[in-house]
Parts: sequence; structure tokens; C-alpha cells
Amino acid sequence: MSDTLEAAAAKLRERLGGEGIDTTVKFEIEGEGAILLNADGVSVGEGDADVTISADLDVFQEMFDGELSPTAAFMTGKIKIDGDMGAAMKIAQLFA
Repeated sequence: MSDTLEAAAAKLRERLGGEGIDTTVKFEIEGEGAILLNADGVSVGEGDADVTISADLDVFQEMFDGELSPTAAFMTGKIKIDGDMGAAMKIAQLFA
């Protein structure tokens, strides 16, 4: 398990405040692996999801640090979204 993925998962856990979400979202980080968010919280690893958000590590880092909004990342082609766009919009609030 990558230290990078664990650090990103920790940031997401902090933003969720220990709560889960009512959908399943997978962040696919190119060259690193995946982070899943669901009703159980945040975990590192693969799995099925309602929506998959894919990007490279630098883009995710900018979003996690609040330097890049998910909307701007999507509109400029820095992230790809596959699946339920409504779920992706809900999760964007974590980065506000």
C-alpha cells in the first residue's frame, strides 16, 4: 500500500469527519492505485463504484489541497469521470 494513497485517504477521512457517503466513489490515481468512499467511510483499494474519477497524482493533490476545484479540473480535461455524474457533483463539495 502506497504512503501517497494513505495520505490522500487520511485527508478525505478528515474532510468527511468520520462519516460515510450515500454513494460509492472511486478515485483512480494513475500509477498509484485507488481510494474508495462509501457508507463505511474511506478505504484504499479497488472495488465497484457508482462513479470513478480518474487523474494523475498531481491533479488529485491540487484538489485535496484546495488549489484546484473539481469543476475546473473536469472542464479543463484534467480529470475523467465515468459513471453517475450526480454522485461526482456531490463529492465535489468535499473539496470546497
